[in-house]
Amino acid sequence: MRVHQPGGTPVTGNLPLELTSFVGRSAELAGLEEALGASRLVTVTGAGGVGKSRLAAHAAVRSAGAGGVWRVELAPVRDPEFVDYAVVEALGLTDHTTRGPRETLLDHLAGRGLLLVLDGFEHLVDACAALTADLLRRLPGLRVLAVGRRPLAVAGEQLFPLGPLEEDEAAALFLDRAAQHGAVVEDGPDVRELCRRLDGIPLAIELAAGRLRALSPAQLLERLDDRFRLLTGGGRDVLPRHQTLRTAIGWSHELCTPPERLLWSRLSVFAGRFDLEAAEYVCSGGGLAADDVLDVLSELLAQSVLAREEAATGVRYRMLDTVRAYGAEWLEATGDAARLRRRHRDWYVGLATWCELEWFSPRQYEVAARVEAELPNLRCALEYCLTEPDGAPLGQYLAGSLWFYWAGCGRLSEGRHWLEQAVREESGNEQSRLKALWVLGYVATLQGDKVPALAALQECREEAERMASPTAVAYAEHRAGCLALVTDDMARAETLLRSALDRYQEIGELNSNVLMGQVELAMARAFQGDLPAAVRLSEDVRQVCEDHGERWARTYALYVLAYAAWSEGDPVRARDLLTDCLSGARTFRDLLGSVLTIELLALVTAAEGDFTEAAVLQGAASAMWPSVGLPLFGSAYYNAPHELCEATARERLGDERYEECVRQGARLGRETAVSRALSGAPATSMDAVPAPRGPVRHTTATPDMREPAASPTRKGGETAG
Repeated sequence: MRVHQPGGTPVTGNLPLELTSFVGRSAELAGLEEALGASRLVTVTGAGGVGKSRLAAHAAVRSAGAGGVWRVELAPVRDPEFVDYAVVEALGLTDHTTRGPRETLLDHLAGRGLLLVLDGFEHLVDACAALTADLLRRLPGLRVLAVGRRPLAVAGEQLFPLGPLEEDEAAALFLDRAAQHGAVVEDGPDVRELCRRLDGIPLAIELAAGRLRALSPAQLLERLDDRFRLLTGGGRDVLPRHQTLRTAIGWSHELCTPPERLLWSRLSVFAGRFDLEAAEYVCSGGGLAADDVLDVLSELLAQSVLAREEAATGVRYRMLDTVRAYGAEWLEATGDAARLRRRHRDWYVGLATWCELEWFSPRQYEVAARVEAELPNLRCALEYCLTEPDGAPLGQYLAGSLWFYWAGCGRLSEGRHWLEQAVREESGNEQSRLKALWVLGYVATLQGDKVPALAALQECREEAERMASPTAVAYAEHRAGCLALVTDDMARAETLLRSALDRYQEIGELNSNVLMGQVELAMARAFQGDLPAAVRLSEDVRQVCEDHGERWARTYALYVLAYAAWSEGDPVRARDLLTDCLSGARTFRDLLGSVLTIELLALVTAAEGDFTEAAVLQGAASAMWPSVGLPLFGSAYYNAPHELCEATARERLGDERYEECVRQGARLGRETAVSRALSGAPATSMDAVPAPRGPVRHTTATPDMREPAASPTRKGGETAG
């Protein structure tokens, strides 16, 4: 997202808050800006609903440095172990290596003047404090703005306590929110008294304004007065401020109808945002019909209990953390919490099943966006499966069904976490465990972790043969072939891949995984010098993909075709194919596909005679590889085109100029580099380097597999029996 400072200077970042809805707080805003200028760690503290997040968002935009502002929403994160992952996700990072998310963060943020906003950390304070201290100690250019109900207690922390609104600002906020609800309200004694009774807490004021569709300010004031006495048993003046918000929420809760209260409590099982279909399934039954959920939900929206958001996947809803916590307490009190959590789990297991099946269809882009949007709820479902008695089979099934997301959308590290937890448990459904095993082997292969990959695939193969499961045998064999490919054992790779493809044909399996097996075989043939066979295999994949609307496997088929086109002396066709390939990889956030394509585009660019741009592209690729693993997987086969491009560019430019261009490319940043590669036009220089007729020959030894390795054709199948 790109936001703008008051002077019009663009600031890159991911602040989703509505910055235009800020009312009042001018003195606090100036004070927070000053604090951010004086300290590398500032923590905004205050009661829930006091407006900490909104103030922090505005101050962050106005205080942004060269690296922009990035906000991490921690309220949906329930496990301290996932704090680092949440920051990686908020920064839009992908990493295919075996390193942890902390190392990914340190590598990405090194040398960058970035402002990181950690919002809603109070339930994860120990993990957030440890992360913050480590990042600040090792990244001198980083600043952190923390937002929570308590301090982090980290050395050097400057606290910025935020109190309630002053009377004038509270009244202005009430009138502003009233107008948003379509109510015409004038400032007056009732409004002022109402804001005073609510102690100037913004969330309480917004909840009150949400009732203006049915009540006047005078009626609100009367009911609020009654409710305070009921909940406190004494005067308003003796109520501690931190209880005032709870009183306001409790009052809003009591004003709801029984169906509204029921839905409020049931919606608390969602982590983060959710859509209407999920709410209708999870929350219906037991006194609330599915057909009535929309009407009741609409009333909660009108009362500001819920917020509506437009997203790429459609309309979604969210509940503020304080409001959710209040609903969760009521849900526990009803004794219905366990049933609701099971329904939540079942819905997201069903969603993952649908997404896996639809991956081999024209809806691939939609599936990728849907899983990205639902990740907090999918994590919640996985955690429930793997911690509840007898939940292992569903946990294994769910972790395995998301293979396409772990492998193709930059989530290898998290996927491996869930898969390793899942396969530790024995279950009554061995097919689910077999699936989790081959997916684990696949993920470990892509991370370059050979020994665990071999162990998982061997166990899967042995158990599948014992159980006479031909589908699981095929997947285990396929993934072993993929592992052989990235370790430069081409003969073994070809044998295993051909056998797996034969098995797929025997059982009638056709999906993205099968097509990727064919692409991997094409790559093995190309590396062994059989370009015609590689082209035939890849063109067949391309045709099947176009028939079925499949875009992901198609991008890797295009990569092989581009490799063959360049090898056969046709850089124009190679560029066209690679541009198409890179567009697809960027859409899926496929970092590995992107960097491989840029590497080959650099060679094509050199073949066209533009050695300066070729060196820049190599520099851009060099900056992307650390988030993938060992550059070009340590593979002699994959490295040969890179070496040829570098040698040619160095010869034509000279060492000094070549290194300067590489440094320029390394500074571009991922998105800029991809955009530049996509917009590049073929050079018309007469100094072009002719491509060889035939594949590029490698001259170096087989790589040491103690280093990370991965395959450019690393995607695969939907099912395992």
